[in-house]
This record gives sequence, structure tokens and C-alpha cells, in this order.
Amino acid sequence: MAAERGARRLLSTSSFWLYCLLLLGRRAPGAAAARSGSAPQSPGASIRTFTPFYFLVEPVDTLSVRGSSVILNCSAYSEPSPKIEWKKDGTFLNLVSDDRRQLLPDGSLFISNVVHSKHNKPDEGYYQCVATVESLGTIVSRTAKLTVAGLPRFTSQPEPSSVYAGNSAILNCEVNADLVPFVRWEQNRQPLLLDDRVIKLPSGTLVISNATEGDSGLYRCVVESGGPPKYSDEAELKVLPDPEVTSHLVFLKQPSPLVRVIGQDVVLPCVASGLPTPAIKWMKNEEALDTESSERLVLLSGGSLEISDVTEDDAGTYFCIADNGNETIEAQAELTVQAQPEFLKQPTNIYAHESMDIIFECEVTGKPTPTVKWVKNGDMVIPSDYFKIVKEHNLQVLGLVKSDEGFYQCIAENDVGNAQAGAQLIILEHAPATTGPLPSAPRDVVASLVSTRFIKLTWRTPASDPHGDNLTYSVFYTKEGIARERVENTSRPGEMQVTIQNLMPATVYIFRVMAQNKHGSGESSAPLRVETQPEVQLPGPAPNIRAYAVSPTSITVMWETPLSGNGEIQNYKLYYMEKGTDKEQDVDVSSHSYTINGLKKYTEYSFRVVAYNKHGPGVSTQDVAVRTLSDVPSAAPQNLSLEVRNSKSIMIHWQPPAPATQNGQITGYKIRYRKASRKSDVTETLVSGTQLSQLIEGLDRGTEYNFRVAALTINGTGPATDWLSAETFESDLDETRVPEVPSSLHVRPLVTSIVVSWTPPENQNIVVRGYAIGYGIGSPHAQTIKVDYKQRYYTIENLDPSSHYVITLKAFNNVGEGIPLYESAVTRPHTDTSEVDLFVINAPYTPVPDPTPMMPPVGVQASILSHDTIRITWADNSLPKHQKITDSRYYTVRWKTNIPANTKYKNANATTLSYLVTGLKPNTLYEFSVMVTKGRRSSTWSMTAHGTTFELVPTSPPKDVTVVSKEGKPKTIIVNWQPPSEANGKITGYIIYYSTDVNAEIHDWVIEPVVGNRLTHQIQELTLDTPYYFKIQARNSKGMGPMSEAVQFRTPKADSSDKMPNDQASGSGGKGSRLPDLGSDYKPPMSGSNSPHGSPTSPLDSNMLLVIIVSVGVITIVVVVIIAVFCTRRTTSHQKKKRAACKSVNGSHKYKGNSKDVKPPDLWIHHERLELKPIDKSPDPNPIMTDTPIPRNSQDITPVDNSLDSNIHQRRNSYRESVRNTPSTDTMPASSSQTCCTDHQDPEGATSSSYLASSQEEDSGQSLPTAHVRPSHPLKSFAVPAIPPPGPPTYDPALPSTPLLSQQALNHHIHSVKTASIGTLGRSRPPMPVVVPSAPEVQETTRMLEDSESSYEPDELTKEMAHLEGLMKDLNAITTA
Repeated sequence: MAAERGARRLLSTSSFWLYCLLLLGRRAPGAAAARSGSAPQSPGASIRTFTPFYFLVEPVDTLSVRGSSVILNCSAYSEPSPKIEWKKDGTFLNLVSDDRRQLLPDGSLFISNVVHSKHNKPDEGYYQCVATVESLGTIVSRTAKLTVAGLPRFTSQPEPSSVYAGNSAILNCEVNADLVPFVRWEQNRQPLLLDDRVIKLPSGTLVISNATEGDSGLYRCVVESGGPPKYSDEAELKVLPDPEVTSHLVFLKQPSPLVRVIGQDVVLPCVASGLPTPAIKWMKNEEALDTESSERLVLLSGGSLEISDVTEDDAGTYFCIADNGNETIEAQAELTVQAQPEFLKQPTNIYAHESMDIIFECEVTGKPTPTVKWVKNGDMVIPSDYFKIVKEHNLQVLGLVKSDEGFYQCIAENDVGNAQAGAQLIILEHAPATTGPLPSAPRDVVASLVSTRFIKLTWRTPASDPHGDNLTYSVFYTKEGIARERVENTSRPGEMQVTIQNLMPATVYIFRVMAQNKHGSGESSAPLRVETQPEVQLPGPAPNIRAYAVSPTSITVMWETPLSGNGEIQNYKLYYMEKGTDKEQDVDVSSHSYTINGLKKYTEYSFRVVAYNKHGPGVSTQDVAVRTLSDVPSAAPQNLSLEVRNSKSIMIHWQPPAPATQNGQITGYKIRYRKASRKSDVTETLVSGTQLSQLIEGLDRGTEYNFRVAALTINGTGPATDWLSAETFESDLDETRVPEVPSSLHVRPLVTSIVVSWTPPENQNIVVRGYAIGYGIGSPHAQTIKVDYKQRYYTIENLDPSSHYVITLKAFNNVGEGIPLYESAVTRPHTDTSEVDLFVINAPYTPVPDPTPMMPPVGVQASILSHDTIRITWADNSLPKHQKITDSRYYTVRWKTNIPANTKYKNANATTLSYLVTGLKPNTLYEFSVMVTKGRRSSTWSMTAHGTTFELVPTSPPKDVTVVSKEGKPKTIIVNWQPPSEANGKITGYIIYYSTDVNAEIHDWVIEPVVGNRLTHQIQELTLDTPYYFKIQARNSKGMGPMSEAVQFRTPKADSSDKMPNDQASGSGGKGSRLPDLGSDYKPPMSGSNSPHGSPTSPLDSNMLLVIIVSVGVITIVVVVIIAVFCTRRTTSHQKKKRAACKSVNGSHKYKGNSKDVKPPDLWIHHERLELKPIDKSPDPNPIMTDTPIPRNSQDITPVDNSLDSNIHQRRNSYRESVRNTPSTDTMPASSSQTCCTDHQDPEGATSSSYLASSQEEDSGQSLPTAHVRPSHPLKSFAVPAIPPPGPPTYDPALPSTPLLSQQALNHHIHSVKTASIGTLGRSRPPMPVVVPSAPEVQETTRMLEDSESSYEPDELTKEMAHLEGLMKDLNAITTA
């Protein structure tokens, strides 16, 4: 059966996708815009094609001189030929009456006799060519800069100098940059010929290398820029003979930072002088450059470097190194390479229809990064609500109208140049409909969700096509009063909902919906007017908040005025907080910046800004984090220790300074050491910041040395430790063999421990690294403990009393373990209370244990550092006043928390007077105590200190989320939940998110804030018969926690009053259910689909559905007949007994009611379309209302599955459990009725009744939220919601309520239906209102009164229920087939 169902499902899904592919060939109007190529074909429509229109030649940047002529080239192609015009600095030129500027036939601009003076520069500027074709559009060229060289001005001139023969000389001549190409040199007033030895640098400077006698003379530079030449001062160059003595190297010309464009040539000058004559070599980024084999790199005369055809890879730092064998000098300069804008993706031609949205794509690159602007038909596009720049450079046009046709150009520009690329937009007419019926207007268009910036529309299929599986829909919308209409299309056939995004708050929009089939578009629905919700008139977040450190103790924060101020900003509040703490401080600021002083050094702080207006505080900015600058450490390294390795080396160990005193990243440590006898002779060594030990070698034998260590940051060296001394060995010990056997071993057994003491091996010349102690009952190999080589005793603990232990001791070093020494001991029995033993010791140097206990540490303090870290500090009164530890004592810190109560202590050892406890839980109280141990002596535990870790954001979501309907208000639901299990602090609030699309982005969900002390919330004005999804997020002082899983809830249909309120498909109809793992591709089922997969119903499915309906009807009739027969069978004896019992019980209590209030059971079997109608009705026209709290802890129930397989048994069990968890009535005659019938109810019912009866008596005095319930019969096994009485509800709980955003749409008349919804079965929830149903008709009441005195035989009931169970199994088999 499963395989057959899978095949049908696959066939249905395949046919659905095949249909979608066919439909794509007939795209509905506005479905998508067609890119360049052929236009979409439509029968009978004339096709417009794109017209080639582009520039053949565009103007380029030009340098000219005064009085010369200039041509700026421009030529455009089009059919017909375009009209060419020119703009200068953005203004059209009038060339008709201009005698110096004229338009050439090809469109180029000719300027004769360029004018340029100090106060009149009419020709210099930016020129642009504009081409226009009537009825087609306009395009513009790139802009070209015309530069006119100014009057020559010398910024430096040649000066008299001398040079030794064979050396290099330079003569400066620097003019304004645009005149450099017009510079030449003269020697003795004759033109100077340049060659490989004599060169002119791009700046105009003259370089003469390997000078000879012929280079002597008078030099001057000449500038010839069209007018009379201008001469510099003359300077004499003398060439001196080689003195044959050395001279220092000096740079005559050093390289300077340069900026060049890709493709240009660059010269990096470098000229050095000295004797011997230096050689020049170049390096780039610490790599030597090979100028001999490279075609692009040339070493010019004197040592300058020329790079041809520069690329981006040539950018970097260049080093010029001059070396003459005696000395070396070095200079460096940075070469920056820029690139003109280039298009990675150009705009493409687009076909589109009116009301569509289109995007022209434009992707550019360049260095510096280019800016992009858009031009339409030659005019700048100004961004607005309908023309937007998206994804950096793309142009989006929303809601096309006919006037949007034309040519659009993307113009990219940076410091180097500019470029343009364009495309054409053609707006097509809608193709006429083909022959065939068109759909009518969609029905019941409503806005099911209305927020500040989005609206969700839903509708029903047109009356002409009630199934609507093959229809697609287009939603047209516009702002009220705006002619530009936009369109949004459904994503797949049959879908009848659309969410319109990016709307404006407090704005009225007009919506209409059209359906399309294969023949074309149908009628439009009536306009729907909806107004988005207004945003609170508070300031938005201040944009562009940024912070930077000014010093190690101060930070400056800056921001800008909020974009959506909604009123004048009165002031700002700047909040800041040290990272890892929960104490936020604030300061009032009236400007847009503020400097906070007195901060901790090298500490990270977070900042946020809130703007205030007359309405109050606005939206906070996001936190911005910045760290104060570093400084030198303010404390010395910790725990400095020395270990003598041999006669010539000592190992130093240390720990970094305390984190709060490091004041920056520790970059290294400075170790200083000296002989104790020569304190002035200090040696220093540096190690890296990650190194915490260093071996100092090369020391003298048998000599005492002093050591101290200081930490370094990039800012300098911090304070050093105190001097610590150690003495090297007189002679080196042997470590080529294992140690010898220890010279003695003694044991002293106690009740649960054995004290072991020993002396070292007699041969003191072999290195001993430590001792290994082995012990065990009968064998020494069960446990092994290793101790330091300095230790001479050890206490083996946690032993068994009255047990024989064998103990072994071995000395070891890096070679291995030595020969063991054995001893045995028997621990004392429990009855031995002696505390002091005689300890007989024969061996020398064996210490006698001191039984005197040590004093416990005092002043234990717990300093909270973060959410998981606490520092413990203490004092030791047994130490000297300066609290310096000079012996081998150590401290044990223990800690625990009282939640849960059975938590065990954790321990850690420390050798200093503080310890950092990490890995703690947030917002948790811990207790700490400390003890000290020195050798075998230990103190008692100190007095305890307490500390509570800081809070952390919640790390788990709220749990047990349930959603239920509110009685009498089908459009109102109640959300219940429990706090997160890992709240990590006091919960200050919750946020409820809800949406009708589980896959929507979270910012598209509607949110409802709730204060932190509430666990229930009411949401009003939901749309009927609509699935909603709910998530909840908790917040504490640290921020927001994770969201809960989505819980689905379908609002009731509110059908006719003879139908049960929850009579809907499973998983809907007033029931909240947690979603299974839907996956990322999950979509809600289509409204117009009858198939479980959203595909059109096949004929096979229709036949199967018919068989199921007929089968259900037949079985329903059979079951009704069986129960009717069963109910007529009475046992007279039981009737009498029961009546007597009931009367006696009722007569012994005094209540408002009397015995006629007793009601027989209602028996409902409610499973999809299978119902057993009620056999009896309530005889009381005014049933008594009682207040009974609903128990909060219900049993876990498996929710009803959506499938029909095995549904009946699950549903019956669920209903039975729901009755078990439904409260019974309070003290009233109905309770008596229950009591006198307990011998006939099943065990479950008996248990439930007794429990509820007792709980009611106990809780009768509590003022809890209450629920109205009707008296229940002990035989009742199914949940029985009934028809509510007309009129207003008698009870309305006071829950927090937020009405859903209102909408202007059709309001349908809804029957008043009250429902006792259970929410998610099996989950704890707050009490819910349950309303007593109204009384039935009079004639039914009479019949029920007659039947109310009847009773049932338990055996008969069991048989009938078993028979009914069999029928349900048969029904399962039929539906499964």
C-alpha cells in the first residue's frame, strides 16, 4: 500500500511540475522582463526591435598650450543619423555664434586659438558629447578634461656644484607639472644632447653620471610652451679630479612616493655620490629586482629605475640601495598604481510591460573604487521611491509607465577617469487574449496581515473557475493618488496569497488582483484600500556611529542625526559598558560626538547611542565595540621560580602579569640577571610574549645569581619582579644511568592512610628527577604516584582499614626508574582512636612529621570578573607581613553551587594568594573556601566567600509554547509559554513573532512585546481559517536569546452552530501544534488544493475519496444503531440500587441544586467526518457555573497525526486523556452523581475523579484564573465541546491584549462559537476559559430526564467498546487502501 501511495504521489508531483513548465511558455503579463534579444512573440502584435545607438569615438583628456588649436573627437552611430551637441562643465555650448569653436561634420569639436590667462580661462574645463535621435532618445559620452598649460613658473632652479670625476651630479629644474613635457636643457647656451649617461628625469631634473672633464660648464633649463621661451638661472658645474681618498656615501636624489595609472611609464629617481663610486641596486618588498633580464625594468644612468607599462602588480614599496664596498645607504618609496573604471557587466536592453519592475545591471571595477550615476536620455536619474540604486550600482525602476522608455546609461567615475555604457528599454503593449474563456475577478480579496512596511493579501478563486489549480495571479498596487502602479505575481499556479514588501508606514495603498489562464488575463477585482500601520513617532537609530581610541584611558564616539527624526532631536544619551560586565553607564550629550575619559587601559568597551525627542527615547543604535590603546604593563610577571639544572645553567619559569595589569598584548619578556657578588654587571635577554620559561646557560659553577623578569608591550617595559636568587651546582651530576636505590624507606600506617618517608640514594652524583611510589593490597602495582625530587615524605590516602598494603619506592630521572625499595604495612582498624604514634627512625635525614595543624587562610574574597569567571583572593597569617611565599606551601581552593542541592565540590591548587576560577555557570551563586598545605601539615577550610557570576544572554528559547483559541472570540488567540531553561539571568521581556508564512524572513514577521513577568499573551483580530506560525524569544539585561521552534495554529472557520468549534482538519481548527522538521524548502499548502501535496486532484484520488465517504457514512450508521441498542438495555436491580445510593448521598449534603441536576454522560466520537451524535442532553436550563482551576501538569500526549492511518486509536486515546486532565466540578450535586457511580467507571476515570475531587477541595480558596465547566459524568470518555448559548460570554479573562492591525476590507458575518481548545496536547499551560453550553430543547429534556435514572452494566459496556474498536480498525484498513 505504501509503495502504491508513493507512486501516486510521484505521479501527481511530476504532472504538477510539467504543467508549470508548460505555463512558463505562456507567461502572464508582467511575469518577467525579457532581456536583450528578440521580443516576446504574441499573435497579432507588431514587434518593436532595439535600435543600435552608440558612440564610435569619444573625447579624451587633452593637454594644450595657450594660442594653439585643439580638436575633441566625437562620433556616434545610429539609423537615422543622430544630432551631435556639446556640453562644457554641464552646460550646452552655443556653437552657432561662436567664432573660435565649431562643430565638425563628424561631430568633433574644434577650438582655435586657445585662450588662457591668469583671470580668464574660457576654454579649460570638462567637455561631453551629446547625441540625440528624435523619437528614440539621447546618449551622452564620457567627459574629457581639456587642460591648458599655464605660464612657466620655476619651483627650483639649478645651483652651482662640483663633482669628482667618475661620480654623479644632478641639476634641479622643477616647473609646474603641466609644463614638464616642454622642458629642455642647455650647456654653455647650446642645446644639450641626452644619452645613456646624461638623462632628464620626468620632473625636469638633469642627471649626469660617470662625470668627465667635458661635463664642466654653465647649465640652464628652458621652458618652451608656445610663447617666448623662459630660461632659468645659469649654474656652473665643475668636474674635479679623483682625489683617490674615500668619502661618505650621500643621496643626491632619493625616490619619493608616486601614483601612476595602469599602462603608464614611471621613473623612480635614485642618485648617490661617494668614493669609491657606489653601485645602485633595487629591491621591491624585500625581493631583489633583476633589471638585466627584465624587459620592463630598466636601470637608468645614475641608478634611477624605470618601469614601463605599469600593472597593478607593480604597486608596492621600492628600496634603492647604494653600496661602494665601504658602506651602504638605503632609501625607499611607495608606488601606488591606479586603474580607470572598467565595466565587468554592462546594462543590457530590456523588453517590459507597464506596471512591472525592472533592474538595469551595472558592475564596475577601478582603483580608487569608482562612483556610479545613471542617466536617462541624457538627464541625470535622481533616486526616488520608484527609481532606486540597488546592490551598489544597479538601477531599479518600479511600476513602469510608458514615459520610462528610452536609453539608460551607467556612468562610472574615479580620480583617474570615467566611462559609460548604456541600454535601451522598450515597453510593450499587452498581447490580445486568444479565443477562449477568461477568468472572472478573484473573490474576497482581504489583507490578512498589515504591518508598518508590508501587507499580506489573500483571496479566493474566481467564480468562473472554483478549483483554480491552473490560474496564476497578478496583484497590482499603488499609493493612493499616484498614477504609477506596480505588480507582484504569484510564484506558482494555484497560489492565492502574496506578501507586498517595502511599503511606507502610515500610507494608504490601493490593491487589485487579476487572474490569468492560458487564454489571457481576466477581470480585475474591486480595489481594496489598506493603510499601513504608523510607526511610533520616535527618533530612529543614529546612523554611522563610530568610535576610536584616543589614549589608553579615553575613547571618542561620533554619530550623525537620525534619518527618521520624527521631530526635533532634543539630546542624545550615550551608553557604554566594559566588555564582560553588566554595569552599563550613560552620559547625556547635546552634540554629535563625545570623548569618555577615565577608562581602563587596553580594555574593550561597547557603545550605543539613543536619540531623544519630545516623545521620549528613540531606537538604540547597534553596539559598536572599541578597545582603549595599550600602555606599558602596570605590574610585574607572577610566580617567578628558578630551577638549577646543572653547574652552568638555571631554568627560569614565570606567569604573565594579571590580565587587568597587562595593559596590552604582551609582546615579550625582559630577563635580567647578575652575579650576587657583582650587582652592577647585569645581563639582559629578551624572549617572545608566548614564552613563559627560559634556560640561562653559560653560568659559572657554584655561583649565586639574581634574576628578575619584566613584561613588555609595544609601548615599553613594565615593572620587574623582585630579585630571586639561585646557586649553580659545584659539579655536574650524571644522568647517563638510572638512579640508585633510595637509602631508606619508612611507613606509618593510620586507619585510612599510610605516611611514607624516605631518604635519597647514597650516591649523590646521579641526577634524581623524582620518586615513584607504588602501592596496593598484596601488590605494589595497583597505584603509582610520582613526586618531586625535593620531597622526602608523602601521605597515601583513601585506603581501606585493616588491610595489608605493599609499598614500593623508586627514584627516577630522564633515563628511567631505578631499583625499587619495598615495604609493607597494615592499616589500623576503625576502633583504633589513637592519633599520635611513636615514629622510630634509624636512618639519617628522615624528617619527623609535625602534627601541629596550620592556620587557615583569612580574608577570602570573591571578585566577579565575567559570566563564567571569578577571582578568589585571600591572606595567610602564617606568612610574614609582606605576604611573600618563600617555602613550598600550596593552597587548595574549593567551590560549589547549591543548585542543584547535591552538587559536589570542585578543587584546584594554587601557589599564590589568588586563583582564577573559570568555567562557571552564568548568574549563579557560588561559595568558595581555601585551605593551606605545607608538607604533611594542612589547615582546616577557611570561612566561605560567596559570589554570583554576571548574567549572560539566554542560551535556550522559551519552552512549552502553546496556542489556544479564546472562548467566544474566534479571531482572538492566547499564547502561553514557560521561561527558558537556561535563562542566564532575570528575564526582562519576551517578543512574540507571528506570521502566516513559516519561511518568511524574520524581519517580515509581526512582533508583539511582552513584559518579563508574564507567561501568557492575547492577540486579536486574526483572520479566520488561516494557519499562523508563532515563535517566542526571551530577553534579559544582556540581550536576546534564541527563538523557540515555530508553533502552527489555524484559526477556527466559524461555521454554522451545529458543528463543533474544533471540527477541522487535524492540526488546525483551534489547536496549536509544534511543527515537525519541515526543511528549508517547506511551503504552506495551497489554499485551493484538495490534494495533500498541493497538486491537482487526479481521477484516481476522486474515486478513492468517494469510497472513503460512503464507507464512513455506512459505519457511522452502524455504530449509532449499536449504541442505541446498547443504551436501551437496562438492569432493573442496578437502577434501584443506584437511585437509592444517589438519593442517600444527595440528601446528606446541602447545595444549591438537587438530584435532578444529575446528568447522564455525553458520548461523542469525533474523527474527521465520523461522529456519534449525543445520546442525551443536559436537562438543566440554567446549569450552575463553578470555578475550578485547571491542573497545570498534564501528562504527555501524542498529538493527533494529520494522516488517516492509525488516526482513530490515537484520537480516541487523546480524547480520553483530555478528559482525564479536565477538571471536575466543584462542590455541587453533580459531584454527588459522580460519587455514587464510581463502581461502574473504568480505572482511569476513577483515578481522575478522585484526584480532581481532592484537588478541588484544596484549591477552593485560591484566587487563581478560573474556568467555567459543566458537570461531567464518570463514564464520559471523550471531550465534549457543545453548542454555546446565545448572547455575550459570561466570563472574559483579563489577559494582555494587542489588536491585530486593522484593515479596510469586507467584514464577514461570523457565528459566535465558543470553544474549549486544549492547545498542544500534553504540554503544561495556564488555565483557559471553558463556557457551559446552553440547555437543549424541551422535548429532548423530557426524554433525557427519563433516561437519566438508567445505568449500564460494565460487562456490556466492555463488549460494546471492543466491538466499536474493531469497527474503527476496519475503517483504518479502508482508508489506508
